[in-house]
Amino acid sequence: MADHRMSFDKFSIAIETSLQDEVRSLVAELNAVLLELTPPEHCHHLTVEQMADASTTVFVARDRGQAVACGALKRHADGIGEVKRMYTRPSHRGQKIGEQIVARIEALARSEGLKRLVLETGDRHHAAWKVYERSGFARCGPVLDYPDVSWSVFYDKRLDG
Repeated sequence: MADHRMSFDKFSIAIETSLQDEVRSLVAELNAVLLELTPPEHCHHLTVEQMADASTTVFVARDRGQAVACGALKRHADGIGEVKRMYTRPSHRGQKIGEQIVARIEALARSEGLKRLVLETGDRHHAAWKVYERSGFARCGPVLDYPDVSWSVFYDKRLDG
C-alpha cells in the first residue's frame, strides 16, 4: 500500500483509525458544530465506529503530534466515493488543512479507480463550500440516498474525465 502520509511546515496528514480518543474528540466537536447549524433529523453523521469500517478511510491532520483536523473517504457501489466527516478545529482554520485533506481523499480515490466523489453538507456551512469549490467540486442535485431537503447542499467531482 502506498504511503499516504504528507508533511507540511508544522503539521502532517496521515491515514489513522477513528477508534482513538483524539479522533473521538474531533468528531464530537464536529457533531456539536453541525447541531448548532442543522436540525438533528437532517444531520447525516457517521459514528467513529462506522468510520472504522473497512469501506471508510480516515485522514487525520496533526500539528506537532496533536490531532487538529480530520476527513474521510467512504466507498459506495458503482465507483462512487463520498467525502465525510470533514472538520478543522477553529485554532487551525485558514491554513488550508481542509483542502489538503480533500486532496488526500481525492488522491486515494483516484488510486483505487473510483469514478466520482460526492458529498452532502449543510445549507449554512459556507466555509465548507469554499473548501469544496476550491478543490474542484461543483454543486449538484441530491447524491446517494440523501433526501432532497433545503438543509442539504450537494457537491460532486468526476475523477474519470
